[in-house]
Amino acid sequence: MSGVIDKQLVRRRFRRALPTYAGHAEVQRRMAARLVAMIESAGAACHLGRVFEFGCGSAMLTSMLFERHSAEAFYANDLVAESRVFVEAAVSGREIGRTEFLPGDVERLDPLPGNLDLVVSNATLQWLHDPARFFERLSASMRPGGLVVFSTFGAQNMREIATLGEAALPYRSIGEVAALGGTAFEVVAIEEEIVRQEFETPEAVLRHIRATGVNGVSSRAWTRSHYLDFLRRYRLAYPSGGGVALTWHPVYCCFRRKES
Repeated sequence: MSGVIDKQLVRRRFRRALPTYAGHAEVQRRMAARLVAMIESAGAACHLGRVFEFGCGSAMLTSMLFERHSAEAFYANDLVAESRVFVEAAVSGREIGRTEFLPGDVERLDPLPGNLDLVVSNATLQWLHDPARFFERLSASMRPGGLVVFSTFGAQNMREIATLGEAALPYRSIGEVAALGGTAFEVVAIEEEIVRQEFETPEAVLRHIRATGVNGVSSRAWTRSHYLDFLRRYRLAYPSGGGVALTWHPVYCCFRRKES
């Protein structure tokens, strides 16, 4: 995976999309709400203790989490340093003892925050080069019984784009996601769903992808002929209602740090 993902390209795409992300990321908003519900189903108290969120972006999950919960400390990370403004707005006035923003690549963040009770992340894991190694490091920063609750995407995600020959991430199966916790974590819950979004035109699909920054895989510029051919093939291959479809494949997972 490290040969596929250019994190500087990812950073540029998401930085450009920060102002528009919240207004367009309907599926990611749904995913954030499901993560909060999963945290509560796993038995987390109203006071969450020490919390770390990586890939916080426009602070969608941050806002939802602290609408319902308080914390002793909250550490937020994102590859895009400008996310700090969104985090500060999301936690303003909330019951949080201390907040710290940690910019940069979470896989290079050293040290990670310590004595963590909860780690959360929405739609970020697929951008990591070596998530198994990251979880191994993370386990050393967590209290026994602490939770890691995150979402990512499965193999059917944005399949229309990949099928038409465009660059796509090598998404993991639900079994591969479950295995990422290694020996330090037990799987409390894992689930997946297929969500189909309808758009009026293929052009609208591309605008949506640009507005949410999720196209951080290829930097290749399209020629006009390639662009028009893509639109034509998309219309023919994926009609839905009066427009076209785009498939999302969210995967939700909750790990618990083992006692020993």
